[in-house]
Amino acid sequence: MAEITSTHNPRIQRVRALLNQRSVRDEEKAYVVEGVRLCEEAIACGFLPGEVYVSPALSERGRKLAESAKKKGAAVIDVPAHVMEALSATETSQGVLMVLPQESKHLPHDADFVLILDQIRDPGNLGTILRSAASASAQAVFLPSGNTDVFAPKVVRSGMGAHFRLSLNFNPWPEIIRYCKEENKSSLHLMLAESSEGVSCWETDMHQPLALVIGGEADGASPEGRLAIDTFVNIPMPGKFESLNAAVAASILLFEVVRQRSSK
Repeated sequence: MAEITSTHNPRIQRVRALLNQRSVRDEEKAYVVEGVRLCEEAIACGFLPGEVYVSPALSERGRKLAESAKKKGAAVIDVPAHVMEALSATETSQGVLMVLPQESKHLPHDADFVLILDQIRDPGNLGTILRSAASASAQAVFLPSGNTDVFAPKVVRSGMGAHFRLSLNFNPWPEIIRYCKEENKSSLHLMLAESSEGVSCWETDMHQPLALVIGGEADGASPEGRLAIDTFVNIPMPGKFESLNAAVAASILLFEVVRQRSSK
């Protein structure tokens, strides 16, 4: 394995820039995944890292992971503890991180259950929604402009491997609408979650080919997104609270789709 001992090394500076700057992630079409479990998940799902950085704190399980990545062609680089600490976006590093290309599963054209996220700006919420979407077997996720960066470290950590299991698509609204209504095998019914409008989700038919839209935490969906909606749906709240956290609302609705379809 190669070794780097200085935080001023250009490769170390590049990793730090990928962690801290969206513009660098966008330009290089790369991002950083940290921790044994997430790195294992990436490799298990077929994502090959360009570089793997490991420190003496790495467990035996992590060493096996690094060896597996090396056999697949990744550059494995040893760094001392102080360099890994400078790289890590977490309080306690597990001693391994990877640089991955910004790739995802292909967009299907026979989908009947997709998710559209519109103006989700909180990284923790975005990652949690992606985790729920992967768990509910959403076949694609669309992220038009206005969302926080899906490849930011906090989103990746919160997603817990969802990035490797979902088709992530960064289309503007006109292209999303064209996909939903024309390019997909079945026309998808666009359904927007709203706290004060529409029909109860318990009384809404979610067996139909569906594109579930989740709007932002503060202002909801964008005006462009709202114009495309076929149906508004709400989550009944007996406690008379104004609204739910975006990630909570998304998870409830995603699994209402699962519940209805599993009880056919």
